Amino acid sequence: MATVELTAENFDEKVGGEGITLVDFWAEWCGPCRAFAPTYEKVSENNPDLTFGKVDTEAQQELAMAYQIRSIPTLMIVRDGIAVFSQPGMMREQQLESLIKQVRDLDMDDVRAQIADIKKSSGEAAPAAEAPEQDAPAAAEKAESPKTDSPKAETAKTETAKAETAKAETADAEPAEVTERQDAVEERVEA
Repeated sequence: MATVELTAENFDEKVGGEGITLVDFWAEWCGPCRAFAPTYEKVSENNPDLTFGKVDTEAQQELAMAYQIRSIPTLMIVRDGIAVFSQPGMMREQQLESLIKQVRDLDMDDVRAQIADIKKSSGEAAPAAEAPEQDAPAAAEKAESPKTDSPKAETAKTETAKAETAKAETADAEPAEVTERQDAVEERVEA
């Protein structure tokens, strides 16, 4: 599958629905972005059932700011409207394929239950049944951000910010280690 250009106009439609969407935040002038592009394209061809999007951070500065992109390339993975991974830097093909397998294997009911438990323990109301992917920290960020249309986008933004916190711990780790470390960091951040 070819990659899809993501813009402020189509981002929520392409990323906020059911399924798995990978988002590559990049820029033309960025050497590592250009080096990662063939790997990203090849993996997209190997996984035609997934959506592979690209956000040009120069043309879509508001979108990059909304997701707090501070380093490129940054890869974000969203499943069923919930950001489950975000990390700056390049990946080798094998790492990206392994990461995709881990995201496919996620039990999203368990992910939603964990989000609800975190909210409950922090005194926040549990998400409504029809919108289980909404996140309490995302609601708090909504008041601060100029571009906050979609609850799903808010959750993705919040998860992206949390993943930035894990960056230092995951710079040289393999994807499985990255996910485990990010989970631990996210639990500390959300607690």
